[in-house]
Amino acid sequence: MGSAGILPASVPTKECASARCRRYREVGPMFSEMVLEHFQRPRNAGELPGATAVVEVSNPVCGDVLRLAVIVENGVVREVRFLCRGCTASIASASVLTEKMKGRAVNELKEMRAAEIAAELGGLPPASFHAAQLAEDGVKAILGKI
Repeated sequence: MGSAGILPASVPTKECASARCRRYREVGPMFSEMVLEHFQRPRNAGELPGATAVVEVSNPVCGDVLRLAVIVENGVVREVRFLCRGCTASIASASVLTEKMKGRAVNELKEMRAAEIAAELGGLPPASFHAAQLAEDGVKAILGKI
């Protein structure tokens, strides 16, 4: 069950006998509850008027695009927002990224890595790790503009 107690449409029922349903029951859901939570209820999504820096990064292979905006005061990220056009994992990764950035000193941002973002989400399938990498690329791009 999802965090809101609603069974997502993609989750097979016990009665289903298809190969997809059997596989789901054998290996479990593709994404962790934390990924689904951040995808369904993204934190810090939207525009940021008066941003100190705004960057846009993309993954040319999958086409995901992340726009990241920050307000920095006295060397600390006071506010951060994102807009993302991409897969479930990209939106969730951007949401976690913004939570981790807010309140941090700018010099601490250079330590943020894709593996840390993926771990914060409870892990990502190998085919979705590019989403955490996109978030890391966003931090690097912001650091280049601050």
